[in-house]
Amino acid sequence: MTRLSMPPTRIALFAAAGLALVAVAVGAGRQAGDRDAAEAPAASPAPAAPATAAAPAAGAGGQPAAPDLPSLITRLEARLREEPDRVEGWTMLGWAFFETGRPAEAATAYRRAVRLAPDRADLWSALGEALVIAGGPGARVPADAAAAFRAALARDPRDARARYFAAVVKDQAGDTKGAVVDWLALLAEAPADAPWAAELEATIRRRAAAGGIDVAAKLAALPRRPAPPAAAAPMAAQPAAAAIAADPAQQAMIRGMVDGLAARLAADPRQPERWVMLMRSRMQLGEAKEAATALSSAVAANPGAAADLKRAAREMGVPGA
Repeated sequence: MTRLSMPPTRIALFAAAGLALVAVAVGAGRQAGDRDAAEAPAASPAPAAPATAAAPAAGAGGQPAAPDLPSLITRLEARLREEPDRVEGWTMLGWAFFETGRPAEAATAYRRAVRLAPDRADLWSALGEALVIAGGPGARVPADAAAAFRAALARDPRDARARYFAAVVKDQAGDTKGAVVDWLALLAEAPADAPWAAELEATIRRRAAAGGIDVAAKLAALPRRPAPPAAAAPMAAQPAAAAIAADPAQQAMIRGMVDGLAARLAADPRQPERWVMLMRSRMQLGEAKEAATALSSAVAANPGAAADLKRAAREMGVPGA
């Protein structure tokens, strides 16, 4: 059975978008807060906005406090009770549940989203991923998740997350050669700045070795991927990064969300894929020293994933990687 210590799909979902996804969360929370304030009766004050919907409260040393994702979830749920046909609301709720370690509830939210927008491949593949993660570490891809990935590919054959997991299904069914062929095709088509490419290549090498498949020539024929500049953001994140730089309040909120991720990892450090997300976010914020510290902590907590962590860090330009 295939089990990845650092699934490329998790990296694709969060790290590939870098701060862009965090910016979406901030924007969604801010919009929800604005609507609540506008709609509240004049005779009574609007309910307090969560940290993601307004300037964050000051924490220790005057730094922004980490946003309260559970409060964001509560606000989204309340909004969706009033407006249950908001597909982006269900999408954001699915993301928030996933980020707080509640993949089964994320899957429920994504199911609502795909019912509202059945032609969106990204929602189908997000649903499939949530169903896989809900099965626990090392779980096989369940039938409903496999069906979600098929639905995603029917709508967009290029969906990287669905392609990756479809190959996992092949591997788990005993067709390791077919899975490796599919992963090689995915790697060959990956964007030059894809942060999950190194993890996918490691998966190919590992599964090919397990199946006695020689992939050296095929991998050697692929274009080499230069490491990005030390503080470069992936293409998908660049527009969001520009907006963040122009908005100090939003930058403070995003820093708070990144610090919140760091706090969660301090409490539960055996999550190598989230360490990759933290390192990338730190590099995008220009915090190279903090990214290097994160790498050291990640390796110490996940020695079995050390090679993958260091490889990902090198691609990001993390000092000392």
